[in-house]
Amino acid sequence: MSATLETDYLVIGAGAAGMAFADAVLDHSDAHVTLVDRRDAVGGHWRDAYPFVRLHQASPFYGVASTPLGGERQTSGPEAGLLERATGAEVCEYFERVLHDRLEPTGRLRFLGGHEVTDDSRVVALDGSGDAREVHVRRRVVDARHLSPTIPALAAAPFEVDGGVACVPVGELPQVADAPAFVVVGAGKTATDAVVWLLGRGVDPDAICWVRPRDPWMLDRAVIQPDPAVFARMTASLLAAGAASGTVDELFRRLEDDGVMLRIDTAVTPTMARVPTLGRWELDLLRTVRDVVRLGHVRRVSPGRLALTGGDVAVRPDAVVVHCAAEGLRRRTTTPVWSPGRMTLQPVRAGFPCFGAALAGYVEATRPTAGDDALNALCPATPYSSTPHEWVAMQAAGARATASFMAEPDIAAWTRTVALDPARVSPQDAARPEVQAALERVAELRPAGLAGLDRLARSATVRPADVRARMEG
Repeated sequence: MSATLETDYLVIGAGAAGMAFADAVLDHSDAHVTLVDRRDAVGGHWRDAYPFVRLHQASPFYGVASTPLGGERQTSGPEAGLLERATGAEVCEYFERVLHDRLEPTGRLRFLGGHEVTDDSRVVALDGSGDAREVHVRRRVVDARHLSPTIPALAAAPFEVDGGVACVPVGELPQVADAPAFVVVGAGKTATDAVVWLLGRGVDPDAICWVRPRDPWMLDRAVIQPDPAVFARMTASLLAAGAASGTVDELFRRLEDDGVMLRIDTAVTPTMARVPTLGRWELDLLRTVRDVVRLGHVRRVSPGRLALTGGDVAVRPDAVVVHCAAEGLRRRTTTPVWSPGRMTLQPVRAGFPCFGAALAGYVEATRPTAGDDALNALCPATPYSSTPHEWVAMQAAGARATASFMAEPDIAAWTRTVALDPARVSPQDAARPEVQAALERVAELRPAGLAGLDRLARSATVRPADVRARMEG
Protein backbone atom coordinates (compact mmCIF):
# COMPACT_ATOMS: atom_id res chain seq x y z
CA MET A 1 0.00 0.00 0.00
CA SER A 2 1.33 3.44 -0.92
CA ALA A 3 1.75 6.38 1.45
CA THR A 4 -1.32 7.98 3.02
CA LEU A 5 -2.79 10.92 1.13
CA GLU A 6 -3.71 14.12 2.96
CA THR A 7 -6.57 16.33 1.79
CA ASP A 8 -9.30 18.63 3.08
CA TYR A 9 -12.03 17.34 0.76
CA LEU A 10 -12.27 13.92 -0.83
CA VAL A 11 -14.73 14.41 -3.70
CA ILE A 12 -16.13 11.20 -5.14
CA GLY A 13 -17.15 11.72 -8.75
CA ALA A 14 -15.62 14.05 -11.35
CA GLY A 15 -18.79 14.78 -13.28
CA ALA A 16 -20.54 18.13 -13.40
CA ALA A 17 -21.45 18.25 -9.69
CA GLY A 18 -18.01 17.21 -8.43
CA MET A 19 -16.27 19.66 -10.74
CA ALA A 20 -18.59 22.55 -9.79
CA PHE A 21 -18.08 21.90 -6.07
CA ALA A 22 -14.29 21.61 -6.38
CA ASP A 23 -14.08 24.79 -8.45
CA ALA A 24 -16.04 26.83 -5.88
CA VAL A 25 -14.18 25.47 -2.83
CA LEU A 26 -10.80 26.14 -4.44
CA ASP A 27 -11.86 29.63 -5.50
CA HIS A 28 -13.09 30.72 -2.07
CA SER A 29 -10.76 29.00 0.39
CA ASP A 30 -7.22 27.68 0.71
CA ALA A 31 -8.46 24.09 0.95
CA HIS A 32 -6.94 21.10 -0.79
CA VAL A 33 -9.22 18.85 -2.85
CA THR A 34 -8.74 15.26 -4.00
CA LEU A 35 -11.07 14.45 -6.87
CA VAL A 36 -11.61 10.75 -7.62
CA ASP A 37 -13.47 9.07 -10.47
CA ARG A 38 -13.75 5.56 -11.84
CA ARG A 39 -13.32 6.98 -15.32
CA ASP A 40 -9.86 7.99 -16.48
CA ALA A 41 -10.96 11.54 -17.32
CA VAL A 42 -13.29 14.19 -15.90
CA GLY A 43 -16.75 14.73 -17.31
CA GLY A 44 -18.78 11.96 -15.70
CA HIS A 45 -21.62 10.44 -17.72
CA TRP A 46 -20.84 12.69 -20.69
CA ARG A 47 -17.96 10.30 -21.41
CA ASP A 48 -20.47 7.52 -22.14
CA ALA A 49 -23.35 9.49 -23.66
CA TYR A 50 -24.77 8.90 -27.15
CA PRO A 51 -22.81 10.64 -29.93
CA PHE A 52 -25.53 13.12 -30.92
CA VAL A 53 -26.25 14.26 -27.37
CA ARG A 54 -26.15 17.93 -26.47
CA LEU A 55 -27.28 20.01 -23.54
CA HIS A 56 -31.02 20.53 -23.51
CA GLN A 57 -30.51 23.86 -21.75
CA ALA A 58 -28.45 26.92 -22.63
CA SER A 59 -24.73 26.24 -22.17
CA PRO A 60 -24.09 28.99 -19.54
CA PHE A 61 -26.39 27.16 -17.09
CA TYR A 62 -23.96 24.23 -17.05
CA GLY A 63 -20.42 23.68 -15.81
CA VAL A 64 -18.46 25.48 -13.06
CA ALA A 65 -18.89 28.95 -11.60
CA SER A 66 -15.46 30.32 -12.49
CA THR A 67 -15.49 29.46 -16.19
CA PRO A 68 -18.65 29.96 -18.28
CA LEU A 69 -19.47 27.32 -20.87
CA GLY A 70 -20.40 29.01 -24.13
CA GLY A 71 -22.59 32.10 -24.14
CA GLU A 72 -22.98 32.94 -27.80
CA ARG A 73 -26.39 33.38 -29.37
CA GLN A 74 -27.23 31.14 -32.30
CA THR A 75 -27.43 33.16 -35.50
CA SER A 76 -29.02 30.58 -37.78
CA GLY A 77 -31.12 27.45 -37.69
CA PRO A 78 -34.37 26.72 -35.85
CA GLU A 79 -33.05 28.17 -32.57
CA ALA A 80 -31.68 31.43 -33.95
CA GLY A 81 -31.63 34.02 -31.18
CA LEU A 82 -31.37 31.47 -28.37
CA LEU A 83 -28.15 30.76 -26.49
CA GLU A 84 -26.03 27.93 -27.86
CA ARG A 85 -26.22 24.40 -26.46
CA ALA A 86 -22.95 22.52 -26.22
CA THR A 87 -22.54 19.06 -27.73
CA GLY A 88 -21.39 16.15 -25.60
CA ALA A 89 -17.90 16.40 -27.06
CA GLU A 90 -17.78 20.11 -26.26
CA VAL A 91 -18.87 19.45 -22.67
CA CYS A 92 -16.09 16.88 -22.20
CA GLU A 93 -13.50 19.23 -23.71
CA TYR A 94 -14.73 22.04 -21.44
CA PHE A 95 -14.30 19.97 -18.27
CA GLU A 96 -10.82 18.89 -19.38
CA ARG A 97 -9.93 22.56 -19.92
CA VAL A 98 -11.29 23.52 -16.50
CA LEU A 99 -9.25 20.76 -14.86
CA HIS A 100 -5.94 21.55 -16.57
CA ASP A 101 -6.17 25.33 -16.95
CA ARG A 102 -8.12 26.31 -13.85
CA LEU A 103 -8.08 23.73 -11.06
CA GLU A 104 -4.71 21.97 -11.25
CA PRO A 105 -2.72 25.23 -11.54
CA THR A 106 -3.90 26.16 -8.03
CA GLY A 107 -1.56 23.47 -6.72
CA ARG A 108 -4.36 22.39 -4.37
CA LEU A 109 -6.17 19.81 -6.48
CA ARG A 110 -5.24 16.18 -7.02
CA PHE A 111 -7.18 14.25 -9.66
CA LEU A 112 -7.16 10.46 -9.44
CA GLY A 113 -8.81 9.05 -12.54
CA GLY A 114 -9.30 5.32 -12.86
CA HIS A 115 -9.79 4.94 -9.09
CA GLU A 116 -12.65 4.22 -6.74
CA VAL A 117 -13.22 5.11 -3.10
CA THR A 118 -14.00 2.38 -0.59
CA ASP A 119 -16.35 2.76 2.36
CA ASP A 120 -13.39 3.32 4.66
CA SER A 121 -12.06 6.19 2.47
CA ARG A 122 -9.25 4.35 0.74
CA VAL A 123 -8.66 5.02 -2.94
CA VAL A 124 -8.06 1.92 -5.01
CA ALA A 125 -6.65 1.86 -8.55
CA LEU A 126 -8.80 0.06 -11.12
CA ASP A 127 -5.91 -0.83 -13.42
CA GLY A 128 -5.43 -4.24 -11.87
CA SER A 129 -2.32 -3.20 -9.94
CA GLY A 130 -4.04 -3.50 -6.59
CA ASP A 131 -2.62 -0.14 -5.53
CA ALA A 132 -4.60 1.23 -2.60
CA ARG A 133 -3.97 4.31 -0.50
CA GLU A 134 -5.41 5.52 2.77
CA VAL A 135 -6.78 9.05 2.66
CA HIS A 136 -6.71 11.30 5.69
CA VAL A 137 -9.64 13.69 5.11
CA ARG A 138 -9.32 16.80 7.25
CA ARG A 139 -12.80 18.19 6.55
CA ARG A 140 -15.32 16.20 4.55
CA VAL A 141 -15.94 13.37 2.13
CA VAL A 142 -18.13 14.79 -0.64
CA ASP A 143 -20.46 12.42 -2.51
CA ALA A 144 -20.95 13.87 -5.98
CA ARG A 145 -22.55 10.68 -7.34
CA HIS A 146 -25.74 10.60 -5.30
CA LEU A 147 -27.89 11.57 -8.28
CA SER A 148 -25.59 10.36 -11.06
CA PRO A 149 -27.68 9.40 -14.09
CA THR A 150 -28.16 5.89 -15.35
CA ILE A 151 -27.62 5.88 -19.10
CA PRO A 152 -28.48 3.29 -21.78
CA ALA A 153 -24.82 2.76 -22.75
CA LEU A 154 -24.09 1.37 -19.28
CA ALA A 155 -27.44 -0.22 -18.41
CA ALA A 156 -29.01 -3.31 -19.89
CA ALA A 157 -32.43 -2.89 -21.44
CA PRO A 158 -35.06 -3.29 -18.69
CA PHE A 159 -36.94 -5.90 -20.72
CA GLU A 160 -36.28 -9.32 -22.19
CA VAL A 161 -35.10 -9.55 -25.78
CA ASP A 162 -35.72 -12.76 -27.72
CA GLY A 163 -33.43 -14.11 -30.38
CA GLY A 164 -33.87 -12.64 -33.82
CA VAL A 165 -34.52 -9.12 -32.48
CA ALA A 166 -32.06 -6.29 -33.15
CA CYS A 167 -31.99 -4.24 -29.94
CA VAL A 168 -29.42 -1.48 -29.41
CA PRO A 169 -28.85 1.22 -26.79
CA VAL A 170 -29.37 4.71 -28.15
CA GLY A 171 -25.61 5.27 -28.37
CA GLU A 172 -25.42 2.67 -31.14
CA LEU A 173 -28.26 4.20 -33.15
CA PRO A 174 -25.93 5.75 -35.77
CA GLN A 175 -24.57 2.27 -36.52
CA VAL A 176 -28.04 1.01 -37.50
CA ALA A 177 -29.41 4.23 -38.95
CA ASP A 178 -30.16 2.61 -42.32
CA ALA A 179 -32.56 0.07 -40.82
CA PRO A 180 -36.00 -0.03 -42.47
CA ALA A 181 -37.92 0.65 -39.25
CA PHE A 182 -37.41 1.54 -35.58
CA VAL A 183 -39.10 0.98 -32.24
CA VAL A 184 -38.01 3.72 -29.81
CA VAL A 185 -38.60 2.71 -26.19
CA GLY A 186 -38.76 5.54 -23.66
CA ALA A 187 -40.46 8.87 -23.07
CA GLY A 188 -37.73 11.10 -21.65
CA LYS A 189 -35.16 13.42 -23.15
CA THR A 190 -33.06 10.56 -24.53
CA ALA A 191 -36.01 9.14 -26.45
CA THR A 192 -37.03 12.54 -27.83
CA ASP A 193 -33.43 13.10 -28.91
CA ALA A 194 -33.42 9.73 -30.68
CA VAL A 195 -36.67 10.43 -32.52
CA VAL A 196 -35.57 13.94 -33.51
CA TRP A 197 -32.24 12.57 -34.74
CA LEU A 198 -33.91 9.92 -36.86
CA LEU A 199 -36.39 12.36 -38.37
CA GLY A 200 -33.61 14.85 -38.98
CA ARG A 201 -31.83 12.21 -41.07
CA GLY A 202 -34.91 11.82 -43.23
CA VAL A 203 -36.40 8.68 -41.70
CA ASP A 204 -40.08 8.41 -42.58
CA PRO A 205 -42.17 9.15 -39.45
CA ASP A 206 -44.33 6.14 -40.31
CA ALA A 207 -41.25 3.93 -39.97
CA ILE A 208 -41.01 4.80 -36.26
CA CYS A 209 -43.02 3.15 -33.51
CA TRP A 210 -42.66 5.11 -30.30
CA VAL A 211 -43.35 3.38 -26.98
CA ARG A 212 -44.22 6.08 -24.44
CA PRO A 213 -45.19 4.57 -21.07
CA ARG A 214 -45.97 8.09 -19.84
CA ASP A 215 -46.44 11.25 -21.84
CA PRO A 216 -44.12 14.05 -20.66
CA TRP A 217 -44.49 17.72 -19.92
CA MET A 218 -41.54 19.76 -21.20
CA LEU A 219 -40.49 23.39 -20.98
CA ASP A 220 -40.30 25.56 -24.06
CA ARG A 221 -36.57 26.15 -24.42
CA ALA A 222 -37.19 29.76 -25.47
CA VAL A 223 -38.38 30.69 -21.94
CA ILE A 224 -35.41 29.08 -20.11
CA GLN A 225 -32.68 31.43 -21.21
CA PRO A 226 -29.91 33.31 -19.35
CA ASP A 227 -31.70 36.61 -19.86
CA PRO A 228 -33.29 37.94 -16.65
CA ALA A 229 -36.23 39.47 -18.51
CA VAL A 230 -37.05 36.13 -20.16
CA PHE A 231 -36.53 34.06 -17.01
CA ALA A 232 -38.49 36.49 -14.82
CA ARG A 233 -41.43 36.45 -17.21
CA MET A 234 -41.45 32.65 -17.01
CA THR A 235 -41.32 32.87 -13.21
CA ALA A 236 -44.24 35.30 -13.25
CA SER A 237 -46.25 32.83 -15.35
CA LEU A 238 -45.55 30.08 -12.82
CA LEU A 239 -46.57 32.27 -9.88
CA ALA A 240 -49.74 33.42 -11.61
CA ALA A 241 -50.68 29.83 -12.43
CA GLY A 242 -49.94 28.76 -8.86
CA ALA A 243 -52.25 31.43 -7.46
CA ALA A 244 -55.10 30.76 -9.90
CA SER A 245 -55.11 26.96 -10.26
CA GLY A 246 -57.28 24.60 -8.30
CA THR A 247 -55.39 21.49 -9.37
CA VAL A 248 -51.95 20.57 -10.60
CA ASP A 249 -53.30 19.61 -14.02
CA GLU A 250 -54.91 23.03 -14.27
CA LEU A 251 -51.58 24.69 -13.41
CA PHE A 252 -49.85 22.85 -16.24
CA ARG A 253 -52.61 23.77 -18.69
CA ARG A 254 -52.29 27.42 -17.70
CA LEU A 255 -48.53 27.25 -18.23
CA GLU A 256 -49.13 25.63 -21.61
CA ASP A 257 -51.52 28.43 -22.58
CA ASP A 258 -48.88 30.94 -21.47
CA GLY A 259 -46.22 29.41 -23.73
CA VAL A 260 -44.16 27.88 -20.92
CA MET A 261 -45.04 24.18 -21.01
CA LEU A 262 -45.21 21.86 -24.01
CA ARG A 263 -46.72 18.43 -24.56
CA ILE A 264 -46.47 16.30 -27.65
CA ASP A 265 -50.13 15.28 -27.83
CA THR A 266 -52.61 17.89 -26.63
CA ALA A 267 -55.28 15.19 -26.33
CA VAL A 268 -53.30 13.37 -23.63
CA THR A 269 -52.73 14.69 -20.11
CA PRO A 270 -49.08 13.94 -19.26
CA THR A 271 -48.27 12.04 -16.08
CA MET A 272 -44.51 12.56 -16.37
CA ALA A 273 -42.82 15.82 -15.43
CA ARG A 274 -39.06 15.61 -15.32
CA VAL A 275 -39.44 18.66 -17.55
CA PRO A 276 -36.39 19.06 -19.78
CA THR A 277 -36.48 21.88 -22.28
CA LEU A 278 -37.61 21.31 -25.85
CA GLY A 279 -37.48 23.50 -28.94
CA ARG A 280 -40.73 24.08 -30.76
CA TRP A 281 -39.05 22.87 -33.94
CA GLU A 282 -38.38 19.58 -32.14
CA LEU A 283 -41.99 19.47 -30.98
CA ASP A 284 -43.18 19.82 -34.58
CA LEU A 285 -41.00 16.87 -35.61
CA LEU A 286 -42.10 14.68 -32.70
CA ARG A 287 -45.76 15.24 -33.56
CA THR A 288 -45.24 13.67 -36.98
CA VAL A 289 -44.78 10.22 -35.39
CA ARG A 290 -48.26 8.74 -35.36
CA ASP A 291 -47.54 5.18 -34.20
CA VAL A 292 -47.42 5.79 -30.44
CA VAL A 293 -47.88 2.89 -28.01
CA ARG A 294 -49.26 3.76 -24.58
CA LEU A 295 -49.63 0.37 -22.95
CA GLY A 296 -47.16 0.77 -20.11
CA HIS A 297 -43.63 -0.56 -19.98
CA VAL A 298 -42.10 -3.09 -22.36
CA ARG A 299 -41.63 -6.48 -20.71
CA ARG A 300 -40.47 -8.55 -23.67
CA VAL A 301 -39.50 -8.01 -27.29
CA SER A 302 -40.02 -10.79 -29.79
CA PRO A 303 -39.73 -10.73 -33.58
CA GLY A 304 -42.71 -8.68 -34.72
CA ARG A 305 -44.23 -8.27 -31.24
CA LEU A 306 -43.94 -6.21 -28.07
CA ALA A 307 -45.28 -7.53 -24.77
CA LEU A 308 -46.11 -4.62 -22.46
CA THR A 309 -47.65 -4.32 -19.01
CA GLY A 310 -50.93 -3.24 -20.63
CA GLY A 311 -51.04 -5.69 -23.53
CA ASP A 312 -49.27 -6.84 -26.67
CA VAL A 313 -48.80 -5.01 -29.97
CA ALA A 314 -47.47 -6.04 -33.35
CA VAL A 315 -44.47 -4.23 -34.81
CA ARG A 316 -42.50 -4.69 -37.98
CA PRO A 317 -40.32 -7.80 -37.61
CA ASP A 318 -37.41 -5.99 -39.28
CA ALA A 319 -37.55 -3.02 -36.88
CA VAL A 320 -34.55 -2.15 -34.72
CA VAL A 321 -35.52 -1.66 -31.08
CA VAL A 322 -33.78 1.41 -29.65
CA HIS A 323 -33.34 1.23 -25.88
CA CYS A 324 -33.81 4.71 -24.33
CA ALA A 325 -35.39 3.39 -21.15
CA ALA A 326 -32.61 3.89 -18.61
CA GLU A 327 -33.61 5.86 -15.53
CA GLY A 328 -31.61 8.98 -16.42
CA LEU A 329 -31.26 11.36 -13.48
CA ARG A 330 -31.75 9.18 -10.45
CA ARG A 331 -34.48 10.10 -8.03
CA ARG A 332 -33.53 9.26 -4.49
CA THR A 333 -34.95 10.23 -1.15
CA THR A 334 -33.72 13.70 -0.32
CA THR A 335 -30.99 13.68 2.30
CA PRO A 336 -29.33 16.67 4.00
CA VAL A 337 -26.48 18.13 1.98
CA TRP A 338 -24.34 18.46 5.13
CA SER A 339 -23.81 15.71 7.71
CA PRO A 340 -20.93 15.02 10.11
CA GLY A 341 -17.78 14.71 8.04
CA ARG A 342 -19.71 14.38 4.79
CA MET A 343 -21.57 16.26 2.08
CA THR A 344 -24.07 14.81 -0.41
CA LEU A 345 -24.40 17.11 -3.40
CA GLN A 346 -27.96 17.73 -4.63
CA PRO A 347 -29.87 20.56 -6.30
CA VAL A 348 -30.76 23.40 -3.96
CA ARG A 349 -33.06 25.54 -6.06
CA ALA A 350 -35.47 23.69 -8.38
CA GLY A 351 -33.24 21.82 -10.83
CA PHE A 352 -29.98 23.37 -12.13
CA PRO A 353 -27.63 20.86 -10.44
CA CYS A 354 -24.41 22.66 -11.39
CA PHE A 355 -25.58 25.80 -9.63
CA GLY A 356 -26.54 23.76 -6.57
CA ALA A 357 -23.11 22.10 -6.39
CA ALA A 358 -21.28 25.40 -6.88
CA LEU A 359 -23.46 27.05 -4.23
CA ALA A 360 -22.73 24.23 -1.79
CA GLY A 361 -19.02 24.69 -2.47
CA TYR A 362 -19.20 28.45 -1.93
CA VAL A 363 -21.19 28.10 1.31
CA GLU A 364 -18.87 25.37 2.62
CA ALA A 365 -15.80 27.50 1.83
CA THR A 366 -17.10 30.74 3.32
CA ARG A 367 -18.71 29.38 6.51
CA PRO A 368 -16.11 27.02 7.98
CA THR A 369 -17.38 27.35 11.55
CA ALA A 370 -21.10 26.96 10.82
CA GLY A 371 -22.77 23.80 12.04
CA ASP A 372 -24.40 21.27 9.77
CA ASP A 373 -27.91 22.23 10.88
CA ALA A 374 -27.33 25.88 10.02
CA LEU A 375 -25.85 25.02 6.63
CA ASN A 376 -28.75 22.69 5.78
CA ALA A 377 -31.25 25.36 6.80
CA LEU A 378 -29.46 27.83 4.54
CA CYS A 379 -29.27 25.49 1.53
CA PRO A 380 -31.90 22.74 1.83
CA ALA A 381 -31.80 20.03 -0.83
CA THR A 382 -34.55 20.04 -3.45
CA PRO A 383 -35.48 16.64 -4.93
CA TYR A 384 -35.90 15.94 -8.62
CA SER A 385 -39.41 15.34 -9.87
CA SER A 386 -41.01 12.58 -11.89
CA THR A 387 -44.74 13.37 -11.77
CA PRO A 388 -46.53 16.71 -12.26
CA HIS A 389 -47.40 16.84 -8.56
CA GLU A 390 -43.77 16.30 -7.63
CA TRP A 391 -42.71 19.04 -10.04
CA VAL A 392 -44.99 21.53 -8.29
CA ALA A 393 -43.64 20.41 -4.90
CA MET A 394 -40.11 20.86 -6.28
CA GLN A 395 -40.92 24.41 -7.38
CA ALA A 396 -42.36 25.26 -3.97
CA ALA A 397 -39.35 23.78 -2.16
CA GLY A 398 -36.93 25.49 -4.53
CA ALA A 399 -38.59 28.85 -3.95
CA ARG A 400 -38.21 28.46 -0.19
CA ALA A 401 -34.56 27.42 -0.58
CA THR A 402 -33.86 30.38 -2.86
CA ALA A 403 -35.42 32.80 -0.36
CA SER A 404 -33.19 31.29 2.33
CA PHE A 405 -29.82 31.60 0.64
CA MET A 406 -30.60 34.89 -1.13
CA ALA A 407 -31.25 36.50 2.27
CA GLU A 408 -27.48 36.27 2.87
CA PRO A 409 -25.85 39.41 1.37
CA ASP A 410 -22.62 37.71 0.35
CA ILE A 411 -24.42 34.84 -1.37
CA ALA A 412 -26.72 37.26 -3.19
CA ALA A 413 -23.66 39.20 -4.36
CA TRP A 414 -21.92 35.99 -5.43
CA THR A 415 -24.91 34.81 -7.50
CA ARG A 416 -24.79 38.04 -9.51
CA THR A 417 -21.36 36.94 -10.76
CA VAL A 418 -22.30 33.34 -11.59
CA ALA A 419 -23.82 32.47 -14.96
CA LEU A 420 -24.97 29.11 -13.56
CA ASP A 421 -27.72 30.90 -11.60
CA PRO A 422 -30.77 31.00 -13.89
CA ALA A 423 -32.21 33.98 -12.00
CA ARG A 424 -29.01 36.03 -12.09
CA VAL A 425 -29.48 39.77 -12.58
CA SER A 426 -26.22 41.59 -13.28
CA PRO A 427 -25.92 45.32 -12.50
CA GLN A 428 -26.12 46.02 -16.23
CA ASP A 429 -29.29 43.94 -16.60
CA ALA A 430 -30.87 45.58 -13.56
CA ALA A 431 -30.95 48.88 -15.45
CA ARG A 432 -32.94 47.46 -18.39
CA PRO A 433 -36.59 48.62 -18.36
CA GLU A 434 -37.89 45.21 -19.48
CA VAL A 435 -36.00 43.52 -16.65
CA GLN A 436 -37.35 45.99 -14.11
CA ALA A 437 -40.91 45.43 -15.35
CA ALA A 438 -40.58 41.65 -15.23
CA LEU A 439 -39.08 41.68 -11.72
CA GLU A 440 -41.81 44.00 -10.47
CA ARG A 441 -44.40 41.58 -11.84
CA VAL A 442 -42.68 38.69 -10.02
CA ALA A 443 -42.64 40.65 -6.75
CA GLU A 444 -46.34 41.45 -7.15
CA LEU A 445 -47.29 37.83 -7.79
CA ARG A 446 -44.93 36.16 -5.32
CA PRO A 447 -47.07 36.05 -2.12
CA ALA A 448 -50.18 34.57 -3.71
CA GLY A 449 -48.19 32.47 -6.16
CA LEU A 450 -46.02 30.80 -3.52
CA ALA A 451 -49.06 30.20 -1.33
CA GLY A 452 -50.76 28.55 -4.29
CA LEU A 453 -47.75 26.36 -5.08
CA ASP A 454 -47.54 25.29 -1.45
CA ARG A 455 -51.25 24.47 -1.45
CA LEU A 456 -50.90 22.37 -4.60
CA ALA A 457 -47.73 20.75 -3.28
CA ARG A 458 -49.56 19.62 -0.14
CA SER A 459 -52.20 18.03 -2.34
CA ALA A 460 -49.40 16.15 -4.11
CA THR A 461 -48.91 13.84 -1.16
CA VAL A 462 -52.28 12.09 -1.50
CA ARG A 463 -52.43 11.10 -5.14
CA PRO A 464 -52.42 7.26 -5.50
CA ALA A 465 -52.18 7.59 -9.30
CA ASP A 466 -48.93 9.50 -8.96
CA VAL A 467 -47.55 6.92 -6.55
CA ARG A 468 -48.27 4.22 -9.14
CA ALA A 469 -46.74 6.30 -11.93
CA ARG A 470 -43.60 6.92 -9.88
CA MET A 471 -43.24 3.21 -9.12
CA GLU A 472 -43.70 2.31 -12.80
CA GLY A 473 -41.62 5.08 -14.28
